[in-house]
Amino acid sequence: MDLSDFDAEAARLILPEFTEETALRLGLTVVNMATQEKMPIVVNIRTPDRTLFHCALPGSAPLNDTWARRKSNTAFAFRLASFHAQAVMKAKGEDIAKHGLNPADYAPQGGAVPIVVQGAGMVACLTVSGLPQAEDHALAVRAIATLLPD
Repeated sequence: MDLSDFDAEAARLILPEFTEETALRLGLTVVNMATQEKMPIVVNIRTPDRTLFHCALPGSAPLNDTWARRKSNTAFAFRLASFHAQAVMKAKGEDIAKHGLNPADYAPQGGAVPIVVQGAGMVACLTVSGLPQAEDHALAVRAIATLLPD
């Protein structure tokens, strides 16, 4: 994906609302998608200060929890999907340290996608960890898209 693809994707994934109930529905949607395809992933949905949903599926590892935390920290810091942030940094020849961020706490790798509400901005983040980064990102995007009005 190039930067314009990421921009278009972000513009499309704007929800009318997001509540704790929505978080549960979204988390279960990702779990159902992953279970059908036997994906060994961790699913995490959080706000900057609270975990709303977390599930580790069979085959995932404790390290996936660490990756999920680092990727979602990146999404919150840049207000972009972590894969989008990676593309922006790559285009500018930058890395996470250039922004004064510790790589132990931030990872610009695909899988963390902002949950954006119309009129409110980014309110939470859905993170998937356990697949190659492009697949983590695609699964998160596919799940969030299920919440869009018809």
